[in-house]
Amino acid sequence: MFTIILFLMSGIGIGYLLRGRRVVALAGRSIRFVVLALVFVIGFSTGSHGELLSQFGQFGRQAVVIAALGIAGSLVAAWLAARLLFGKGGAR
Repeated sequence: MFTIILFLMSGIGIGYLLRGRRVVALAGRSIRFVVLALVFVIGFSTGSHGELLSQFGQFGRQAVVIAALGIAGSLVAAWLAARLLFGKGGAR
């Protein structure tokens, strides 16, 4: 966990020092590729575990419920924040 936090903080520091330069824009465009590569690796890892695949239906149902509740909670929080920050009419 310490390694992850160290990498995150290092990235924030380097990003702050290099802000406004071309390399930052290039990094922004490469994020999509990196995310897709991570999704592929997770899929590859999942597919190689037979036990996990045999219980995939149960995990899938739980994941759908958790995702739906997370989305619902986010929508309620956004609605409440907009209501509290901007009032009933939506504009302050």
